[in-house]
Amino acid sequence: MTAITTTRLTLEFETSVARITLDHPPLNVIDVLMMEELAGALAEVEKYPEISTLVLGANGQAFSAGVDVAAHAPDKVTGMLEKFHAVIRAFVITKKVTIAAVHGTCLGGGAELAMVCDMVFTARDATWGFPEIKLGCFPPVAATALAALVGQKRASELILTGRTITADEALAIGLANKSAVAEEVPSLVNETLERLRHLSPAALAVTKKAIYAWDSMHFDKGLARAEKVYLEELLRTEDAQEGIQAFLEKREPQWKGN
Repeated sequence: MTAITTTRLTLEFETSVARITLDHPPLNVIDVLMMEELAGALAEVEKYPEISTLVLGANGQAFSAGVDVAAHAPDKVTGMLEKFHAVIRAFVITKKVTIAAVHGTCLGGGAELAMVCDMVFTARDATWGFPEIKLGCFPPVAATALAALVGQKRASELILTGRTITADEALAIGLANKSAVAEEVPSLVNETLERLRHLSPAALAVTKKAIYAWDSMHFDKGLARAEKVYLEELLRTEDAQEGIQAFLEKREPQWKGN
């Protein structure tokens, strides 16, 4: 095994598996530096055709509490969305089979990273959710793709209320493949890796392309549209600015409805 350690993550290579482990304690908040390092790690993994599978995990008490709220400031948000959505698109189009191993907090952008992976194994005590609406915002990736995973009604509820759910509910609605106590999640991942090790990386890559042939035609356009609405409509509302500022100031937002 070889490993590359950067400021926010570790990239490790095994025989046919690459592992990206988020390492930005305490909550693995996804800041711009992590986005850049994730993009670099994904590009590195793509160089190796013999690698069939990519596992995304995290150190510490959380998978990820989401994207850095400070990066939503008016002078930073356009660049932040560009970088984060570049990472999301890289996960979506990669030829590797992607597996997310989730534990602890999995919210917002962290939940979006997990949901775009091909398979998800979650600790039973993990907490999932898309709480952006509580800041006067919305999650563009989830707004684009969550309904395809869990159905329109469930997606609307989760995004519009921002409520958090248990890992068992995430499993029941289709956000995860299996759940287990946290200590057993690595075993679940390894069981799947063992099955994949015996399969052709080329065949897996082409088959994955076929599985997502329909969705991929709509995802990129849908995300671009959601991003446009976010930047040109949402962030021009006073409430969006108030929600972000209130979070940073650790106070309740005062909504004005405009």
